[in-house]
Amino acid sequence: MSTKTTKWVAAMSTSVLLASVVAGCGTTSTSSEDTKGNATDTGTKKTDEKVTISLLIDNTQDSVNVAKGIVAAFEKKYPNIHVEQETRPGGGEGDNIVKTRLATGDMTDVFFYNSGSLMQALNPEQNLLDLTNEPFQANVIDSYKPTVSSKGKVYAGPIGSTMAGGWFYNKKIYADLGLSVPKTWAELMVNSEKIKAAGITPVIGSYKDDWTSQLVVLADYYNVQAANPKFADDYTANKAKYATDPAALKSFEKLEEISKKGYMNKDFLATTYDAGLKMLAEGKGAQYPMLSFATPALAQNFPDKMKDIGFFAQPGDSAATNGLTVWMPSGAYIYKATKHAEQAKKFVEFIASMDGVAAQSAASTPSGPYAIKGSKLPDNVAQAVKDMTPYFDGNKTAPALEFVSPIKGSSLPQITTEVGAAIKTGKQGAEVYDKDVEKQAKQLGLQGW
Repeated sequence: MSTKTTKWVAAMSTSVLLASVVAGCGTTSTSSEDTKGNATDTGTKKTDEKVTISLLIDNTQDSVNVAKGIVAAFEKKYPNIHVEQETRPGGGEGDNIVKTRLATGDMTDVFFYNSGSLMQALNPEQNLLDLTNEPFQANVIDSYKPTVSSKGKVYAGPIGSTMAGGWFYNKKIYADLGLSVPKTWAELMVNSEKIKAAGITPVIGSYKDDWTSQLVVLADYYNVQAANPKFADDYTANKAKYATDPAALKSFEKLEEISKKGYMNKDFLATTYDAGLKMLAEGKGAQYPMLSFATPALAQNFPDKMKDIGFFAQPGDSAATNGLTVWMPSGAYIYKATKHAEQAKKFVEFIASMDGVAAQSAASTPSGPYAIKGSKLPDNVAQAVKDMTPYFDGNKTAPALEFVSPIKGSSLPQITTEVGAAIKTGKQGAEVYDKDVEKQAKQLGLQGW
């Protein structure tokens, strides 16, 4: 799954563009930026010729819309840099295209691609331009940078908004029953019991689409990291296991508890994701563990119900450590062998600016806060997305495990379905998952496996 104002005040680059512009346009002009990011002419001759850089994106309509919006705003600000766009398929086919084009030296100057474990498989040191010391990195939230880093170097700026793993909830049901947003797992279970007593489904299960069964486990990672800050490193090095780390094991045991207490709809194995959203919007189910990327679908299909839908982080044992597990945005990467490095940097720098955020928001409604410091969500964003902001403002976020470890087993949806259906206990599910990831870890050649 493997899935958006304050004034920009970060210091801007004063890079001299002479060498690259000479190569691209045969001119003797130089240019730089003032502190507000406006192009200023520092040479004796200004050229009207354009340098063209290429951009590769996936072919989903939302990705195309966002790219068009960014490119239009960028070209308006930098009229001498033209961005030529190409699309690729998503999923595994798209992954293979990106890897093949990198391997054959046929990659575009800039490309948008996943952060996290998939990025690690691109051999960043060999294929990607190091952007660690670019001034725009001062704009990027700290928790994003590890998801596009390898061996201490940062290789991207964020493109798109974050999304979170947590719980949608029906605010009307909560108000009618006098419930408060839970800050601990125990409080969440108390709320669920009261909802069940009122004859309403406490927890929506949509396991017909089995990827949705993973959310209770995946959304719990903030709590795992809070209890064991070294878990991701130890897990990657085969020094920690879900079945033996107490905090990680609880992720599976929470799913088991929901199952044992009968909190899900009786037909959860036959219920689809779309049907789950309908249950939430119509108040037939009170709570839905899900990624916040569901917000646009809810807004499109149930626009009159959006005021009744909120979102909270999956709680852990302590209210003091309550925080949000975040799926970080994709990265805007620069091909290491690009012939237009300075122009490509300008483009990535623009994406990571307030102007870039504004262009993205205008093109697509964000599913979460942006990974840019000081950025604000548009006023028309859904309340469920606004509910995520305090976690970001309070520095109470952590990347999902798949963004800080390359290990994620392919059988997790099947395993969590079995735990949710009481076919396996939480402990058994964790043990099976630990075995599931072993093959992948060995294929990646990770030390300790």
